[in-house]
Amino acid sequence: MPLKSITMTTNTSPFRIGNGYDIHRLVPDRPLILGGVTLHHPEGLGLEGHSDADVLTHAVMDALLGGLALGDIGKYFPPDEAQWKGANSLFLLEKVVALVHDKGWGIVNVDSVVVAERPKLKPHIPEMQKNLASYMSLELDCVGIKATTNERLGPEGLEEGISCQAVVMLQSL
Repeated sequence: MPLKSITMTTNTSPFRIGNGYDIHRLVPDRPLILGGVTLHHPEGLGLEGHSDADVLTHAVMDALLGGLALGDIGKYFPPDEAQWKGANSLFLLEKVVALVHDKGWGIVNVDSVVVAERPKLKPHIPEMQKNLASYMSLELDCVGIKATTNERLGPEGLEEGISCQAVVMLQSL
């Protein structure tokens, strides 16, 4: 017997979940910014991108937008528009948070994991957490940031790039 599908024209749940992912290539002569914190890479590498290429903040923004089915950050900050060149991703996050609030939703919490072989991120996580919490008007204990390596596997493990995954919970206001 086939399962019966349920079609809803309006989502009446007071909660939504969104997830986001981002990855950028490591290159010379670029700053390495994660969660609004400028880090020192032992080889002097940074993340390539049109904005500041902050994969942590980008993944969080995509999770926020995805939770409300609003597309991704490329829709709002296209990489072919000069006004976003070198943009501070925390500034972009502020705009995404305003959009979430304008749609009648609040952010309950965020959880994320950054995948990078180097540099070691643990000492910088409290500052990243403080930055993201501040721009989302959240308490520190509502912003989870974890760091892991890829055990020398894949583009992160080979130090070709850094990636991040994030998930958010949103609540109707």
